[in-house]
Amino acid sequence: MWWIYALLSALFAALTAIFAKIGIKGVDTDLATAIRTAIILVIAWGIAFIKGSAENIGSLTRLNWIFLVLSGCATGLSWIFYFKALQLGEVSKVAPVDKLSVALAIILSVLFLKESLTWQSAIGAVLIIAGTLVLIMPKHYFGL
Repeated sequence: MWWIYALLSALFAALTAIFAKIGIKGVDTDLATAIRTAIILVIAWGIAFIKGSAENIGSLTRLNWIFLVLSGCATGLSWIFYFKALQLGEVSKVAPVDKLSVALAIILSVLFLKESLTWQSAIGAVLIIAGTLVLIMPKHYFGL
């Protein structure tokens, strides 16, 4: 079942790139990120209240708070840089390079969370890294 959510996440991430590229034309990317974040805030809290999850906020531990705040900070910085990259570059290059985060997450999960590295994950990470390098290297490196 997790893979259905992951595929939906990928679909909406792809739509995010397309919608953002159109929406940020002539707009300061920090303002665009702030607007996007406000919309996400309303949607996320709406879902939490509708599902009844919001009433559990008091049960969060100090560790939960620390790492959720750090995650929020990382997300915010990711979005700020992503929107700036989208404004300056092509979606067909920015979005795939942004997905280098998948390979980095695999590496960091092994280093910090002590998750096991399967051969499938290792090959996937290497391919993502190779694909990213192909996208960001100037054409002259390939004799084009």
